[in-house]
Parts: sequence; C-alpha cells; structure tokens
Amino acid sequence: MPRICQITGKKTISGNRVSHSNVKTRRKFYPNLQYKRFWLAEESRWVQLRVTPKGMKTINKIGLAAAMKRAKENGIG
Repeated sequence: MPRICQITGKKTISGNRVSHSNVKTRRKFYPNLQYKRFWLAEESRWVQLRVTPKGMKTINKIGLAAAMKRAKENGIG
C-alpha cells in the first residue's frame, strides 16, 4: 500500500542523510500516517482512512463528506 494520505495527498519525499563528515547519501522522509475510523453520517456507517494529523484536522474543521469531496476533486484517493 502506498504511503499517501487519503485526504491531503501527502506522500513520501526524498532527501539527504548528512553525516558528521558532511557525506550525503539519499534517504526517505515518510509522512506520519495513522489509521483512523470516522463516522460518515450521510451513509450511517464507519469509514476507515489512512490520514496524517493534518488530514484529521481538516476533517474536524470542514467535515468528513466535504474533505472526501475535496480530495476527489484534487485527484487524491
């Protein structure tokens, strides 16, 4: 399963691991993904999403249905 937030679309990015001697090697930065259940009132059921804390904050602010609609419009999930 890809490491992508289903609401915000955040995903793994790459960068450099820098040692004390300033030698640079490639590494990955992973998003802080959590499995979280949300109650979808429109359909009277639970929905399990893999989201980042920012995605959870977005859902709390605008609601689950609006957040899922916005993600679909942006081509995420």
